[in-house]
Amino acid sequence: MINSIQQFQTEGVKKLEKVFCGYAEDLTKVAEMVQGVTDSVVALGLSMIAEEWEFYDSLLHDRKELRPGWYVVRRDEVSKLTSLGEVTYKKTYFHNPQTGERCYLLDRLMGFGCGERLTEDAVARIYEEAADSSYRKGGMNASISGMPVSKETVMEKLHSLRFPKAGEQEEKRRVKTLYIDADEDHVALQYLEEKGDIKGTARNTFMPKLVYVYEGIRAEEDRHELLGVRYFGGGYEGAAEIGELWKEAYDYISGTYDEDVLERIYVNGDGAEWIKTGAETHTKAKFVLDRYHMHKYIIAATSHLGDSAQDARSGIWRAINGKRKWEAEKVFDRIIGVTEAESRQKAVEASKNYILGHWPAVMNGVRNRKDNIHCSAEGHISHIYADRMSSRPLGWSKTGADRMARLRVYKRNGGDMLELVRYQKKELPAAAGMEERICSADEVLRSERRNRKELGAVADLPMYTIPYSQIKKIAAIKNHIWGL
Repeated sequence: MINSIQQFQTEGVKKLEKVFCGYAEDLTKVAEMVQGVTDSVVALGLSMIAEEWEFYDSLLHDRKELRPGWYVVRRDEVSKLTSLGEVTYKKTYFHNPQTGERCYLLDRLMGFGCGERLTEDAVARIYEEAADSSYRKGGMNASISGMPVSKETVMEKLHSLRFPKAGEQEEKRRVKTLYIDADEDHVALQYLEEKGDIKGTARNTFMPKLVYVYEGIRAEEDRHELLGVRYFGGGYEGAAEIGELWKEAYDYISGTYDEDVLERIYVNGDGAEWIKTGAETHTKAKFVLDRYHMHKYIIAATSHLGDSAQDARSGIWRAINGKRKWEAEKVFDRIIGVTEAESRQKAVEASKNYILGHWPAVMNGVRNRKDNIHCSAEGHISHIYADRMSSRPLGWSKTGADRMARLRVYKRNGGDMLELVRYQKKELPAAAGMEERICSADEVLRSERRNRKELGAVADLPMYTIPYSQIKKIAAIKNHIWGL
């Protein structure tokens, strides 16, 4: 780091002076000035990172006591892509004759897998962009310097994603009523597992599910905000996976809310079997048919009636609000009686079967109006899924659609992309017997006195600055390298 700063003082500052002198000649060239400063600062940052990594590698290379059992094979010049740009540096390849292993110990020390080229911050930027736009733009956004990553690499990283479950709250919230809205999107598939495997089949649609739990709605003028909302979603195909989805939602409720205080949960949806199954999973849950789909079917049953359409719709709504199923059936039958076209008759019959077939769920909403039951699932499907996955002519694989749905849900929940990247890495177990290995300050200081000559001029600087940081770095290696 010191060398990089010294070089910047001699060369980088001159470049900055040139940038500002050029700007002084034409103050409208703000963009050129900003870009010049950015380029110089980025170059300094990349140089400092490379020097820092090479310092740790030099410690491993020069000090055998830091790597017992490992021997130097060669030193290579390599590069890694960070969110700042590409860092080129040198690292040492080691061999352990006892175990037969060969590796770059620096990579292990820094948590890099074999051949891993991207740092965590770069991957986090990829996820952030890919979740909103495309794999290609995600790769282009890996670093601020514009060094791209292929869309195939982005796809591979997304396809292998795992997501954390919601943790339990220390202090549980106390509410009497909770709401759950549920719906699904329809995403076009390009292939199931490999390209070309859905040719000649009708199953070319994937339906990622979305479930979200909230405490109520705050209305401010034309805006409505869900209170305490938490989203769950993904592919979830088949009874077992759908059961897992509802388990996640209800586990979240039990981990977040005091169930002794909780009295009721309203599950709102369009009547799909998987949604009704979710309502039956919890003893305090009731299924409510959402009014959006009720209105949609009522419109479909009356749109052909011309001037009398509004009267027919009002008649159906009066029957619903009056809790009179027989009256609603009578209105539908009258509409069928005055409808001549067979296709229209089928539409009215379908609407009748939909409303009357879900009558208990319709009544759950009518009888509990005081609880302000609403469903905004269609809008959430549009914003969370469709904006990225189905509103444009895209083709997905099942794995890609599932992971993207989960990534969009993770982001909607306020998830940190860097934390998601780190979640993918399994914690490496410490070597047996070394769990309590901690170097004392005296050990490190004695080591530094023995190696004072190696620090050169740096050793003469005040002890509270550079040498102390060197000591901390060596201690860090001693505390971590034993398990290699």
